[in-house]
Amino acid sequence: MSSAPRKEFAAEEPMLAIALMSSAMLIVPVMDIIAKYLSAYLPPPQITFGRFFFQFLICLVLAVGTGRLLKMRGHQPLLNYARGLLLATASLSFFIAVKYMSVATAISIFFVEPMILTIMAAVILKEPVGVRRISAIVVGLAGALIILRPNLAELGLVSLLPVFTAFVFACYLIINRIVPAQDDLLTIQFSAGLAGTVYLGTGLLIGTLAGFGEAAFVMPTLSQTGLLLIIGAISFLAHGLVVAAFQRGSASLLAPLQYLEIVSATLFGYLVFADFPDAMTWLGIALIIGSGLYITHRERLRRQEI
Repeated sequence: MSSAPRKEFAAEEPMLAIALMSSAMLIVPVMDIIAKYLSAYLPPPQITFGRFFFQFLICLVLAVGTGRLLKMRGHQPLLNYARGLLLATASLSFFIAVKYMSVATAISIFFVEPMILTIMAAVILKEPVGVRRISAIVVGLAGALIILRPNLAELGLVSLLPVFTAFVFACYLIINRIVPAQDDLLTIQFSAGLAGTVYLGTGLLIGTLAGFGEAAFVMPTLSQTGLLLIIGAISFLAHGLVVAAFQRGSASLLAPLQYLEIVSATLFGYLVFADFPDAMTWLGIALIIGSGLYITHRERLRRQEI
């Protein structure tokens, strides 16, 4: 779940853009795989806290090292913190989901996000949505239902968490459409890390004091702390790669590459947990990817007409 602030790129470098975006999409599921592994020992809120805490520390070190600490407030501090809260909520929801279901399945369901975003853009931004895109949305949601059906029966409402994650992330993207980011990557990452750390840390403190096991702090081992650091580093690196990619290539070129996440998640999920989607799940994945690609295509054509 990475996205870039809108910035104009000086020159098209399509091959480099593809390489950067592909690298980001292939490493993001590693973060989710580690989160799933850690969920056997640590509560998901603590894992999510670790992601944002270490992301914040990395940004803090870079800000101090480059003499930019006093400039980290940025031009849109409240908006940047709001973005951070949305990302923290989405991450928490997703990390809870992968505790109970395979990473590949959760990511596949999450990719209903373009359909949700299209609906929200039509309702909130009054963007026109034709019959073709409505049909693609229906097909994509049908694919999600195919994947959800056995998981819903087995896991109950937990299986809907990737859908909730997609909704929250779509809200994040809608905000970016309404008010494009005006700060650089380090400032945005710093703000998101700080907001997520305070938000999740407060929840973790309350959960610990209340004795709520699913949200109570557990002292991590040295190796578990190292894995939390890796999650934070991957989050920081992947976001940077996505931003760099969008500075060098168009959205229509790069958007389809996001589905490489499913490939990476399936591979690592099989290697680490022996999880592999069944035939019906692959059918649902195919419907979601197909509809997502078509929506991207229609969006590109719409923008060319503006």
